[in-house]
Amino acid sequence: MSVALVGAGLGGKGLLTLRGADLLQTADVVLYDRMVGADILAMIPAQAEKIDVGKHAGNHPVPQEEINRLLLEKARQGLNVVRLKGGDPFVFGRGGEEMELLAENGIPFEVVPGVSSAIAGPAYAGIPVTHRDCASSVHIVTAHARDNEPLNINYNALVGAGGTLVFMMGVSAIDAICGGCIAAGMDADMSAAIIENAATNAQRTFLGTVSALPAIARANNVESPAVVIIGKVCGFSGRYDWFSKRPLHGKRVIIARGRDGASRLSDRLREMGCQVTEIPCLKIVPLTGPGCMLEKKIADLQAYTWLVFTSVVGVSIFFDYMVEKEIDIRTLHHLKIACVGIETEREINKHGIKADYCPAEYNGAALARGLVDLLKNRSGEKLCIARAKDASAGAGADLTRVLAEAGIAFDDVPVYEKIKNKDEVSKIVNTISENNIIAFTSSSAVEAVAEAAAYIDFSTIKALCIGEKTAFAARSRGMEVSVAAEATIESMIARIEENL
Repeated sequence: MSVALVGAGLGGKGLLTLRGADLLQTADVVLYDRMVGADILAMIPAQAEKIDVGKHAGNHPVPQEEINRLLLEKARQGLNVVRLKGGDPFVFGRGGEEMELLAENGIPFEVVPGVSSAIAGPAYAGIPVTHRDCASSVHIVTAHARDNEPLNINYNALVGAGGTLVFMMGVSAIDAICGGCIAAGMDADMSAAIIENAATNAQRTFLGTVSALPAIARANNVESPAVVIIGKVCGFSGRYDWFSKRPLHGKRVIIARGRDGASRLSDRLREMGCQVTEIPCLKIVPLTGPGCMLEKKIADLQAYTWLVFTSVVGVSIFFDYMVEKEIDIRTLHHLKIACVGIETEREINKHGIKADYCPAEYNGAALARGLVDLLKNRSGEKLCIARAKDASAGAGADLTRVLAEAGIAFDDVPVYEKIKNKDEVSKIVNTISENNIIAFTSSSAVEAVAEAAAYIDFSTIKALCIGEKTAFAARSRGMEVSVAAEATIESMIARIEENL
């Protein structure tokens, strides 16, 4: 039994501490805030209970009292609980109150600091909150009063200190903040900035003077969450705003993926500044329980001469099973390995194995034709094909059809099953509009989105597809289709850059 108050930082897993990531991996229950990045939530183990306790400005659907009750209830059940808080738990995050609650009730706890928007926001806008030439101190102030009480800010002391002023939760109070600073003697032309969605790929930065900033914020419809910075250091932003210079900053794309969990494509796009909304269309269920077909076939590996993979998932589940069952990898020494797709080949390489055959084309028919050519003058060869259940339906039938027609012996071994993630797709599919670009990484993702959003005119959607099989599914739904030159992450990114 333990509770960890973990600061999730801002924007995503890049600003999450290693300690925070470790605690997530062992969590039984995670209570998370609104501003926690989707890529961090994807790190939570599938078996862990996830509870959304997020709060919006002026809207607290889960009151703090209920959060407190849940913390105590889950901890007393003997569970490992992570309270995942945006930014830092103790920087206006009510983490101090939660710590007091836990201590008073004898619950062991740990506090993991996080990167606060008070620091991350200015940093991502090229604003150093301290600088030896113009700011020897930084003052972080909440601009959100308790229970709608008037702000109680000592502007005279803040202005007199002469450092950088950072006001959090300051959108609704921006007139009072700037007016208070000027009334306390600050030069009306002092540099100032307001940063919306700090350190995320939706970040917007607006610069001005302390007298002009309120009007600038209103003219640009700046909304919470936002941080206000006042001080000479704001003058650095125009020259050093590195974050907004990323190639896809401010661009948006929806990625409909064939499985849940972390996405390398999403990670790469976020690094380039793109706003990514992920739709995990399918859940992957390993078929590796007691008495499974994989167990039986691994026990009879001597009957095979080739091991064939058609996906990264299949490779991962196969080798995870071997590790779990403590099967020596040297039992595969007599087998040749075939696969389709560069990503699948790379996953095989991670296990210290080099594929013996991978076709230039990224589809099952090409894989089958290549294997037929390799085996046509050899007798006694038999293949073990480790792939998804029901993969022999639809386009997946090409692999086994071509092999069967050529008289090649094989066993089609299901190592995982794809289940439609209807709840998740339904939640996110409302973000699709005629202005969206959707990147599809599998044909099953196309079908899942189309089923959940049957009311949408898909002729207005531009679909970026990882291969011809996926493109065929998108075209059949009437989408405008662009296909990656190769079935790789790099090629998908190149195609997305061309279309954004």
